[in-house]
Formats: sequence, C-alpha cells, structure tokens
Amino acid sequence: DASKKAYCDKELAETNEKKADKAAEISKLTTKIDQNEARSASLKGEVAELQDALAKLSAAQASMNQIRNEEHTNYESSKADMEQGLAGVKLALKILNEYYSKDAAHAAAKGAGASIIGLLEVVESDFSKELAELEASEEAAAAAFDQET
Repeated sequence: DASKKAYCDKELAETNEKKADKAAEISKLTTKIDQNEARSASLKGEVAELQDALAKLSAAQASMNQIRNEEHTNYESSKADMEQGLAGVKLALKILNEYYSKDAAHAAAKGAGASIIGLLEVVESDFSKELAELEASEEAAAAAFDQET
C-alpha cells in the first residue's frame, strides 16, 4: 500500500509540475497573442492612414493631370494662332516690300509704305518674341509637371 501511495504521490507531483509548466507556457503564449493583436491593430490603423493618404495623392494626381492637359491644350491653340499671325505678317511684309520696290510710280508713297513696313516689322518681332516666350513657358510647365509626377 505504501508503494502505491509513493507511486501516486510521485505521479501527482510530476503531473502538477507539468500542469504548472503548461500554465506558464499558456500564460506566455497568451501574452504573445495579446502583443500581436495590439501590433495588428496598430498596423491596421497605419494601413488605413496610408490608404487615405494614397486616395488623396491619387485625387491630387488626377487634378494635376487635368490642369496640365488644359495648359497644354491652351498652349497648342495659342501657338497655332501665333504661328498663323506671324506667317500673315511675314506675308504682308513680303508683298509690301515687293510692291514698293518693284514700281517707281510708288516712289511718292514710299515714305508711307516704309512706315507701314516698319510697323509690320515691329509686329513681326512682337509675334516672334511672344511665340518664344509661349514655348519657353510650355517647356517649363512640362518640366515642372514631370518633376512633380
């Protein structure tokens, strides 16, 4: 009977020791689960913030694309108008120079012709300058857009 009692006491002690070990392991794992759940919640918060920032960035990008497209469309229209105007002024200068240099009968009106030609040359210069500024402005806007995007 004493040997059975000793055996039972020994087994009970080993079981209690294993139970205590398992309880400690459960406690340790529970703590780890709690830490990971807290980290998961924190990461979910960060993901939500990043998704919000990404949505705002996407909206800003769409707005920038629209503005840039409008700028480019305005540039194309203005450039075509300026080139057409410049071509018209050059044609007028060519015709007037031919007209006044061809016929000696127009010698009396040569002073008036010269002032008209002089005025058209100033207009031609203004058109050329404006066209160059327009192209430079478009290049700068395109470069700024490329750098931002």
